[in-house]
Amino acid sequence: MSILGFALVLTAAICHATWNFFVKRINAGPELVWLFSALSVVIYLPLAIWIGSGIPLFDVTQMAFIAGSAALHLGYFLLLQIGYRKGDLSLVYPTARATGPLLSTCFAVLFLGERITSQIAIGGAIIIFGVLMLTGGFRRSGGSALLSLGFGLTAGLFIGSYTAWDAHSVSALMIPPLLLDYASSVGRTVLLAPLAVRRHALVQNIWQQHKFGVLAIAVFNPLAYILVLIALTFTPVVFVAPIRELSVLLTVLMGSLLLGEGQLKHRLFWASVILAGVVVLALAA
Repeated sequence: MSILGFALVLTAAICHATWNFFVKRINAGPELVWLFSALSVVIYLPLAIWIGSGIPLFDVTQMAFIAGSAALHLGYFLLLQIGYRKGDLSLVYPTARATGPLLSTCFAVLFLGERITSQIAIGGAIIIFGVLMLTGGFRRSGGSALLSLGFGLTAGLFIGSYTAWDAHSVSALMIPPLLLDYASSVGRTVLLAPLAVRRHALVQNIWQQHKFGVLAIAVFNPLAYILVLIALTFTPVVFVAPIRELSVLLTVLMGSLLLGEGQLKHRLFWASVILAGVVVLALAA
């Protein structure tokens, strides 16, 4: 894996952990998602216009892949929201985060023709297992275990699908990463607009109390994935997908250190396991 590719994914993980930290601290629902998505559309509009004006019009295939990417990301978001409401968070989250990169790698090998070596497989497996244990494993804390696992596996399927889909979009079809992600932001904004109108007072309250946090999410949420997409233009999914899970490591550690969530020793141990996997993967040819 190239140094540039690794640096992009590492920076993306830091951005991802940052916006997730603010989401946890604000502790709101879909109203927050609409608010930061709408702000992202406004903030990144000048860049989207600048990049869009410098390229030819998209053909039918490119438009279809842009629409498909937006649909997959929206489907993932909606499913995860339902899963968190009806399932057990301690099962849904680790299952999704562990199966997502695994399926991304499998899809990349099966459909994108990427090759996987034993070192890549070992490094990816260490990272996925470390993330699974870091986020609580399959311990049940209430609710239906099968229902929660079902939501987690389906969410992981969405993660694997949109990662492989977007990798093909930016590497083979040459769709600019920022425009691909921008379409998802627009889709979320439009889809959640009716809800935002009905809950206008709550949206306004979130903005008044958490302006800085909301703006941070609006900037870092798209940036995190745009950097990943840029890396995918020249770095195989089999490298990028597992290393992206560093964002989970950083988010969980920030929860312990900055939000007082505890379990620091447990989390530091599994953090070291994940970092070992990252080293193995980063040094693979």
